[in-house]
Amino acid sequence: MSLDTAEKQKLIETHQVHSTDTGSAEVQVALLSKRISKLSDHLQGNIHDFASRQGLLKMIGKRKRLLSFIKEKNVQRYQELVKKIGIRG
Repeated sequence: MSLDTAEKQKLIETHQVHSTDTGSAEVQVALLSKRISKLSDHLQGNIHDFASRQGLLKMIGKRKRLLSFIKEKNVQRYQELVKKIGIRG
């Protein structure tokens, strides 16, 4: 479940740290969160899609590592990001 270009660009613009930022940890977490939510919706209707389930678990692990990195560097940025994305932190 990939994101289309317009949706991806919108997420990048809302979560970027500076004007040319496309790959900071905040942007990566936002993109992963959107992909995770799309894939979760897909898996609710396709319960036997085990390959996608494995990909989902890998994405969740990567997002968790990125969030712990952000929390380690700056707790305030972590709390703002979790609140903005709407996930349990």
